[in-house]
Amino acid sequence: MIRKAVFPAAGFGTRFLPATKASPKEMLPLVDKPLIQHGVDEAKASGIKDMIIVTGRGKNAIEDHFDVSFELEATLRKKGNDALLSVVREVTDDADFFYVRQNLPLGLGHAVLRAMDLVGREPFAVILSDDVIDAPVPVLRQMIDAYGKHGAGAVLAIQRVPREAVSRYGIIQGRRVARGVYEVTDMVEKPAPGKAPSDLAIIGRYILPPSIFRTLQATKPGAGGEIQLTDAIRSLIGRERVIGLVFDGKRYDAGTKLGFQMANIAFSLKDPEIGQGLRAFLKKEKLT
Repeated sequence: MIRKAVFPAAGFGTRFLPATKASPKEMLPLVDKPLIQHGVDEAKASGIKDMIIVTGRGKNAIEDHFDVSFELEATLRKKGNDALLSVVREVTDDADFFYVRQNLPLGLGHAVLRAMDLVGREPFAVILSDDVIDAPVPVLRQMIDAYGKHGAGAVLAIQRVPREAVSRYGIIQGRRVARGVYEVTDMVEKPAPGKAPSDLAIIGRYILPPSIFRTLQATKPGAGGEIQLTDAIRSLIGRERVIGLVFDGKRYDAGTKLGFQMANIAFSLKDPEIGQGLRAFLKKEKLT
């Protein structure tokens, strides 16, 4: 049912300066994979083949990463390094990549709108690579299953957050219709803790209907002069069924320095090559 995923990747990554002055934030390594590849791998594992990446100036490294590197593959083949050759090929295998530019920094809603012609008239997924989620079943796969089971027009990944943190998220208001599933009746972008309708925050995974594009075109700029995706989804409520899914998995906010380091430590400890050595180091140096 869902064949395409959109990856907004045009931001400046200012939280990680100077590392992101000349290199895209999406290419920062989480263990041995760029952040955006973790999102692409999740989409692949969820049955999606078409990856639409919304880029901007200075993001050529993303396109190069998801392109075939004939010289590198030839060198690895000549050296007989089949293991690394397989790793390199996995980056581009089983997926097609398409690119469109977001020429103005007008927000997440505008980035999604830029993908309209490539998406066409079908439902699609949106993945924010800042949100890295370690899950037994890919979160997007969980959402696709809920999309079909509950006859939804849109599905939002949600999780409970501390009340003092609600001002950092889009927050839903809704009623529980099944275990971990909420019928969304309203949503607020970054409310003050005392005005939040719940503690259920929208995390960077969405399944959206093609009608969202028409809604985005009619959405006026909100906070910071940006077109907010939350505002457009809110406009869908009442016309299409919008549900929130409390996903099964551990989420890391890799869009912040602390969250990025936490994700690196967590994923490194699980890595079969370096996990044991890192654990021994942390114990020896008494860093935990």
